[in-house]
Amino acid sequence: MTDTNTNHLSWDEWDELHNPPPAVTDFDRVVERAISRRGFLGVLAMGSAAVAMGSVGNLMSSTSAQAQEAASRFAFKPIDIATDNTIHVPEGYNWKPLARWGEALFSSSSDIDPMKGVSLENSDKVFGENTDGMELFVIGGAQVIAVNHEYVNNEINLPHAPEGMPQSLDDVKILQNMQGVTVMEVAEGENGWAIVVDSKFNRRIHHNTPMKLSGPAAGSELVKTAADPGGVDCLGTFNNCGAGKTPWGTYLTCEENFNGYFGSTNAEFEMPADYKRYGIVAETRYAYEKFDERFDVSKNPNEPRRAGYVVEIDPSDASSTPIKRTALGRIKHENAAVVVARDGRVVVYMGDDERGEFLYKFVSNGIYVPGGDTSKLLDEGMLYVAKFSDEGTGEWLALTEETTGMKADEIAVFTRQAASKVGATTMDRPEWVAVNPVAVEAYCCLTNNSRRGEVKDGKLRTNAGGDEMAVNAANPREKNEYGQIVRWYPANDDHTDSAFSWDLFAMAGNPAVHKDGAYAGSSNINEGNMFNSPDGMMFDSTGLVWIQTDGEDSNEGEFAGQGNNQMLAGDPVTGRIERFMTGPKGSEVTGLTWSADKRTMFAGIQHPDAPFPDGEGKLPRSTIVAIKRDDNALVG
Repeated sequence: MTDTNTNHLSWDEWDELHNPPPAVTDFDRVVERAISRRGFLGVLAMGSAAVAMGSVGNLMSSTSAQAQEAASRFAFKPIDIATDNTIHVPEGYNWKPLARWGEALFSSSSDIDPMKGVSLENSDKVFGENTDGMELFVIGGAQVIAVNHEYVNNEINLPHAPEGMPQSLDDVKILQNMQGVTVMEVAEGENGWAIVVDSKFNRRIHHNTPMKLSGPAAGSELVKTAADPGGVDCLGTFNNCGAGKTPWGTYLTCEENFNGYFGSTNAEFEMPADYKRYGIVAETRYAYEKFDERFDVSKNPNEPRRAGYVVEIDPSDASSTPIKRTALGRIKHENAAVVVARDGRVVVYMGDDERGEFLYKFVSNGIYVPGGDTSKLLDEGMLYVAKFSDEGTGEWLALTEETTGMKADEIAVFTRQAASKVGATTMDRPEWVAVNPVAVEAYCCLTNNSRRGEVKDGKLRTNAGGDEMAVNAANPREKNEYGQIVRWYPANDDHTDSAFSWDLFAMAGNPAVHKDGAYAGSSNINEGNMFNSPDGMMFDSTGLVWIQTDGEDSNEGEFAGQGNNQMLAGDPVTGRIERFMTGPKGSEVTGLTWSADKRTMFAGIQHPDAPFPDGEGKLPRSTIVAIKRDDNALVG
C-alpha cells in the first residue's frame, strides 16, 4: 500500500481511490437539463398521483390556513446552524448521553481508558464504536435497544500501532470486536437514561459471532468454504449501517461496505470477475487479511460472498443465532424498511448505497400472522428493483431466472449484476428508506453523487457495472453534491403492487450560494433550513419524517452557511422542513428511535472530530444521546 494512512477517508473516497468508476463513450447520451428552482417539483408532479393527493400542490403554495396547521405540526422552534463541538436542540428540549463508545455492558468488564482506548479483554463486552441504525424493543416490560456499530477508527482503537494499522492478530481482534451490533437494556432513572449493566438481554455481536445463512444462497457452491463445506454456517456481520424492525419483534441489521474487510496477501492472485462490482481489492484499510486467513481472498475466495446481507437478530434471546437472509439480496445495504401490505404479505424496501446503484423491494410469499411462524417470511418471496420514468411513474422489475438468465442463488449473491440485466435506474446513492405509518407512501434519501453526468476525457461515468449515470428526472443534477429525497406512491395503495408513481419530496441545495436553479434546492429549501447529503430517515408515530445528514460540514464554498451535520423534521403533507438538532463538528447524525412512552428520542452521533461528549483532553466517542422535552411531553 502506497499510503497506509487512509483511515481518514470515507468509504466512498476509499472505493474511489482503489476502484475508480469506469466510463463509457457516446457523450451524446448525456441528458441536458436546465430546470428552474421554482418549477422543478411542479414539473415532476405532472402525471403523478401526488397531484390528486395535493401533496405537491401544498408543497408549492400553501394557503394561510394550511400554513397555520403546518406550524402546529412542529412542537419546537427551529434552530440555527452550528459549527462547534457539541449538540444543540431547540429551546424547551434537553439532551444527555445514554451510551458512549467503550462503556461497559457487564460488571465483569470496565469502561475504556479515556486516553488509551479499550483492551482486547474488554473489547467484546463494551459498547462498540461508531453507532448507526438502531431500534427499541419492549420485551417483558424491559426496554431493549439494538444498535449498529458501522466501523472503527483505527488510530483511537489501536493507539500503540503506527498510523493505527494492526501489528498482530490481537490488534485485528480488537477492531473486529468493536464493530457489529450491541443489544442492551436501557432504563430511565433519577439521573436520566443509562445502560442496565448485566441485563440478561445485553450482548455484543461482532465479526466472529456464529451466524447462519438462509434463503436462496444457503448451501450454494458460491458460499461454501473449507471451514464451512455445507455453505450454511458463517461468522460475523460487517459494516453494519442502517437497520430495520420486523412486526414480530426482531432486529434487522444491514451489511453495507463489507468489501473493505477482504484483501489478498498474494500479489499474483487473480481476483474473480464479480469482485469488481462490489469493490473488493487487494489492499484494505484494516489489514485483516495479513493476520486472519478468513479475510485473505487468495486463500478463501468465497468468503466475501458470505457478506453483504440483511441479518435478522432476536433481541429477546442473547443465546440466539443471527440469520443472514440472502433472499433480500447481496448489496451494500443501507437499511431495511419493513411494512405489512394490505393482504398480510411482508414488504422490505432497501437501498444500495453506492454511486449509480439501485433501489430494491422484497415481497414475501407468506402472510404475516401475529403469533404465527415467521421463520420463512424473509426467505421465500420475490426480489424487485426499481425503474423510474421521467414522467413520474415507475415499476418494480422482478429479479427471476427468466428476467436475468441467472439461477436463484446467483441472484442472491450477485444481486447488483441481476439488477443491471433488467435495466434498473441508477440512483444517487440510495440510503435510508422510510415508510409513512399514516399514508401509503415511502421515501428514500439519495444522499449525493458527484459522478452523476460527469464526463472525463470525453467519456460518461458509469457505475461499477457499466450502467450509465446520465441525468434523469429522479436524479436531476450533474455532479450532485447536495442530494435529494425521492418519494413514491404504490399503485392501488398496495405496497406489493409492481407499479408506482413518484415525486421528489425535497431537493437539498444551497440558496445562499446559488440564488436560483437546481443547485439552490427545491422550493421547500431556504437559507434557514438548508442542508446537504440526506442520509438517515425515520418516521415518528404522528407521521413526521425525521431527516439526518452525513455530508460536508466545512461551511465553505458550495456548503457555506450549512454548518455541522444535523437532524430536521419534515411534514409530508405541506413539504415544510425545519432544523431540530445539530451535531458536533465532524460527526454524522445517524440512527433514531424512541422510548416506549414516546417521551424520549434516542439519536446517534458517529465519528465526532472533537473530544465529544467528555470534553477537552479526552478521546472523541461516538455516542447515543437521549433527547427530552423539559416538560416531559411527547417527542414522537
